[in-house]
Amino acid sequence: MGVLIVDDSKFMRNIIIEILEKNNIKVSGEASNGREAVTKYKELKPTVVTMDLTMREMTGLEAVKEIIKIDSKAYVIVCSAMGQQQIIREAIEEGAKGFVIKPFDEDELLKEINKAFKLKG
Repeated sequence: MGVLIVDDSKFMRNIIIEILEKNNIKVSGEASNGREAVTKYKELKPTVVTMDLTMREMTGLEAVKEIIKIDSKAYVIVCSAMGQQQIIREAIEEGAKGFVIKPFDEDELLKEINKAFKLKG
């Protein structure tokens, strides 16, 4: 249970952690690139994954594809900057369930995460 936070920026991961902890949402773990995200997904089996798209080693889009291969019901929320609509669209087509534009609104992020918890119940 909980949320796996994937972003190559430690600063951004810390912001998400702070938002989640302040709202009593458990953080399962963190990953700084797509490859790490896939490994941690297998290990932690989180309820939700927040996924940055632009990362070295393995992109968020590639990681979404791999995670969906592992678990077709995985709930991945893409967190990406404006101007990346095409990649966000691809991620949704590949199985991501939602997205939040960075810099994100705290309420939007919480809304997406809570939607996942309700669906995965």
